[in-house]
Amino acid sequence: MPQLDTSTWLIMISSMILTLFITFHLKVSKHYFPTNPEPKHTLLLKNSAPWEEKWTKIYSPLSLPLQ
Repeated sequence: MPQLDTSTWLIMISSMILTLFITFHLKVSKHYFPTNPEPKHTLLLKNSAPWEEKWTKIYSPLSLPLQ
């Protein structure tokens, strides 16, 4: 059985590790890693809502007048 012949194990394992390292390095180097996100100034951004403010108020049931 040729698997039990340990004279070629070093060459096989070394070539396998080298091949995997090169393949992994090439695959990772092709990826685009975006830059770190930067915080936006929320005071400068104005939200233009298409709805009217008077219809979007939320009333607590306890604050409503009794009927």
